[in-house]
Amino acid sequence: MSNKRRTYSADFKFRIALEGMKGIKTIAQIASENKVHPNQVSKWKKQLQMEGSVIFKGTGLSKEKEWKKQEAELYEQIGRLKMEVEWLKKKVIH
Repeated sequence: MSNKRRTYSADFKFRIALEGMKGIKTIAQIASENKVHPNQVSKWKKQLQMEGSVIFKGTGLSKEKEWKKQEAELYEQIGRLKMEVEWLKKKVIH
């Protein structure tokens, strides 16, 4: 008789933690409504309190800008290499 561990999506965890942060319902009520252990709700709530500020630091935007910059550089390099190949093809043929 094995008990498989249940995995929860990040959206589900966030929703439960946020509900716990609001304080409208008790942790026990939230846990029973969502079929999770009250300790898990407390853990997710604490994690949201500790790491929630990361959302507003703006690191996501800088990573996206960095990714787009790198992508543009790679496309530029591809264009240069294509031009070099075409130039070499012309030189070899003549």
